[in-house]
Amino acid sequence: MRRLTLRQLGYACVVLGLVAVSGVSMAQTESATSLREAREAAQARDQQRLMRFLDDQQALESALEEARAEHEEAQQQHDTLAAQQAEQTDQASELSERQAEQGEALSGLLANLARHSSEIRNALGEESLLTLEEGSLPPRLDEVEVLERHQLEDVVDHLAALTARTGRAERLSMPVADASGEVTTREFVRLGNFAAFTESELLERGESDGNLVVLPRTPDAIGGLLANYYQGESNVMALDPTQGSVLEALAQQPSLWERFQQGGYVGYVVVALGVLGMIIGLGQYLYLVLVSLRVKRQRHSLDQLQANNPLGRVLLRFEGMDKHQTPEALEARLDEAVLAELPKLERSQPMVKLLAAIAPLLGLLGTVTGMIVTFQAITVFGTGDPQLMAGGISQALVTTVLGLITAVPLLFVQTALAGRSRYLTHVIEGQASATLADHLESHTPVVN
Repeated sequence: MRRLTLRQLGYACVVLGLVAVSGVSMAQTESATSLREAREAAQARDQQRLMRFLDDQQALESALEEARAEHEEAQQQHDTLAAQQAEQTDQASELSERQAEQGEALSGLLANLARHSSEIRNALGEESLLTLEEGSLPPRLDEVEVLERHQLEDVVDHLAALTARTGRAERLSMPVADASGEVTTREFVRLGNFAAFTESELLERGESDGNLVVLPRTPDAIGGLLANYYQGESNVMALDPTQGSVLEALAQQPSLWERFQQGGYVGYVVVALGVLGMIIGLGQYLYLVLVSLRVKRQRHSLDQLQANNPLGRVLLRFEGMDKHQTPEALEARLDEAVLAELPKLERSQPMVKLLAAIAPLLGLLGTVTGMIVTFQAITVFGTGDPQLMAGGISQALVTTVLGLITAVPLLFVQTALAGRSRYLTHVIEGQASATLADHLESHTPVVN
């Protein structure tokens, strides 16, 4: 075996130490049957690697050069980090000196500005109409350590601009999402932080992205003011001082058609019966008015009897009777003729009266049905969410209202029909009695 130099022995020791450490770690991770066998196997491998390095002088020199290069690179990184640390230390010292120069007054001013700026940003955010323009909010100063002049001016300028917008009416053009979700650039008017609207619709800030969206429903009371104000024809505009709460409540109020639909099938039946009763009642009332006009003309021309009115038909029938009958027989025949005309004059009144009585009962039926729906919702979902019970409660209340609304006009119509028919009956009976009395007086002999 050739003699080893001192340098080679040093390399060998280093490599042997590294290999021994790696051999120990490998021996710990491998699943050998015996610790001794694993150790002997690792020593054998290390011995082979050591002999290979000793035989290959060039590989040993290459490994040493790589180790030196890595050491130099690590030393350069250390020097760079040390320089950065020194620079940051100098900056921290400079900031501390500037803070000390500013004193407590400017430090307190910076703290107040940072607090107010954060409060304004949190309060307005993406919900206020004042922050539609990009960069309209004041900057955050939470991470600023030394107050600069331009920062103070920036915060003051933003606060002044926001304050000015609160009392200004401006015409802007921005993307607006309609009810279907389609976004288009539209022109609108912004009244401070109170309202934003187009010519026919109110706008609000969206919850997801903060963009403007069309209000699902513009109240009718406000919709009539939008066009005139938008076109500059009027200076009157309704504002919501609650920042949208009143508008939201007004928008949720159902229209007459929506209220009618809340009644359900029972409500449809009640309204249908009410419409049917009104048609029947009005038709009969028009017929009675026409008959009244004809009877009035007939009373003024009793010498020319017409068969187009009940009075004329009664008198024509009286003229065709045998006048030699007893007065009682003539009166009975005349009463029969009058009674024959009453069904035409009193028709439709029982039907209208029946419908007027049925309507409230159907409304009560809808009330009971709605309460059943409400109790079923309470049984399934509990009382935590009132919206789940709103449908049944609406049906219970609306059907009752529809029943009463239907019954009241029908009662008026029935009363009008009864009064008109009763008046005609009295006129016919009175005129018939007068005609009979005249006939009896003319054929009764005078007793001296």
